[in-house]
Amino acid sequence: MKCAIVMGAGTGVGAATSVRLAARGYAILVSYRRSEAQALEIVGACQQLGVDAYCMQGDIAEDAHCRRIAASAVERWGQISALINCAGDTRFVEPGNLDGLSAEDFIAVYRTNTIGAFQMTRAVAPAMRSAGGSIVHISSIASLTGSGSSYAYVASKAALNALTLGLARALAPAVRVNAVLPGLIEGRWVREGLGQAAYERIIEEFRKQSALGSVCTPDQIADAAIWLADGTSVVTGQLWVVDAGFLLGRPPAVAS
Repeated sequence: MKCAIVMGAGTGVGAATSVRLAARGYAILVSYRRSEAQALEIVGACQQLGVDAYCMQGDIAEDAHCRRIAASAVERWGQISALINCAGDTRFVEPGNLDGLSAEDFIAVYRTNTIGAFQMTRAVAPAMRSAGGSIVHISSIASLTGSGSSYAYVASKAALNALTLGLARALAPAVRVNAVLPGLIEGRWVREGLGQAAYERIIEEFRKQSALGSVCTPDQIADAAIWLADGTSVVTGQLWVVDAGFLLGRPPAVAS
């Protein structure tokens, strides 16, 4: 039986990933921090697909929670086939506002986005080393461009990229470790952080600047994460950009 832990699974990419993995026959442990009602809905959706699913509340920034999650999965299923780390945190601060971020803001964002990812990987590593497994972190193209919701977020995701490479070396060959680097993702997280008007403006700007003229959805990012976790056995240490061609930019106009 295949089984997966999905961190940050109550909403967004985590929720989409959970349901899609369940459709592939994975038993699912839905981990969430605040979105209890949504997490329970995702558990129900997974169960309707005929798999075992349950949820646990806690904060990935707390090492004890990470260890409880891993121990619970091993006790229930005897193994951990995949860890998809979709948990994330940020502060929405304009790049020119250097006084808008404190050291405490950086530490809080790093604790979730970087330290939490390390702690969760460490927690599942013993089970995965003995039986094999795959870990996928959700990073961001902000780690490459230096532009995102805040410098704390940008720096934490760049650190997550470096962590992904190091862990891929350390855990090979039994465990594969990769990261998906999405561009802007449609959905609640960015909308609530920016406000509706700013969200719509940025979505439109992203579409205009992307080679494919579109913005990714949580389902599309989930598909990329699942391919890395379940669709291949020979990819590790990769930072996979999934951004609708935003980094490529708009295609040149065709001369008439």
